Amino acid sequence: MKIDDYELLLQLYRIKTIRGTAKKILISQPAITQRLKYIENHFGGAIFLRTPKQLVLTALGESVLKHAEEVVKREADFCDRLLQQDGDRVAGTLSIGASSLFSQHFLPGVLESFTKKYPNVSIDLVTGVSDEIRESSSEFHVCIVRGEPIRTMVSHHLFEDPLYLMDTMPLNEDIARPLIEFKSDPGFQKVLEEWMAIQPQQAFNRSIKIDQFETAKQMMKRGLGMAVLPESVSRDLKDFYSIPLEVDNRPLSRNTWVCYQEGLRQLLQVDAFIHELEKTRWFEGEGID
Repeated sequence: MKIDDYELLLQLYRIKTIRGTAKKILISQPAITQRLKYIENHFGGAIFLRTPKQLVLTALGESVLKHAEEVVKREADFCDRLLQQDGDRVAGTLSIGASSLFSQHFLPGVLESFTKKYPNVSIDLVTGVSDEIRESSSEFHVCIVRGEPIRTMVSHHLFEDPLYLMDTMPLNEDIARPLIEFKSDPGFQKVLEEWMAIQPQQAFNRSIKIDQFETAKQMMKRGLGMAVLPESVSRDLKDFYSIPLEVDNRPLSRNTWVCYQEGLRQLLQVDAFIHELEKTRWFEGEGID
């Protein structure tokens, strides 16, 4: 059995389907099915019960999954100890779980600077909505999430991202317009609902819901409706109509946090990356007019 086999079992358990796991780890479904068959033969029985909707752990599977978690954790701990013995050389693997928006608009610049300084560090990056990163936070050296910090980890605030209502035409309360909503984590939805609760009902129709800020931005640019967008994705939209979201004269925004387990900054690659984040100037120049 290889570490990859144990990691595959953990992914199958979390995602619950072979199809979803194949999409997540970029391996074909037949290849995963074949590997799972090999693993189950190794342990002498079925680890998952295949139902029409999802994979369900068998009694044997529960024992194997517990063993898999221990093996993967021991391997990670051992690698970390080796890195700590490597003196002042910043090397090894840095695992990062980051929100999709941060990964699209900020992380490439940070990684460009970081990898130039520390070419011996390998980057293992997973992106997703912030709630997904929170749920799997134990798998990463560093997590970067939006909204609320991860309470069980050490957290540092990186920046505040103001929210704006934007459209291709003047924002007039007397003209109903479609609202292009972004299906996000509960934290963002709470902020949006707080603002919408004080708006005149005729100001917009809640008729379009999509799954990416970038999709909402492109649909808004083509006149399909209004969209609530954070400043980080809107800085090239100065020619569009916009108003800041406010409640009781209080600007609404999204916070971005870097989070990590207590003690992990002893790993040189983790400490160097967090330092890179802390010294970055996130917003250059002026904001949205």
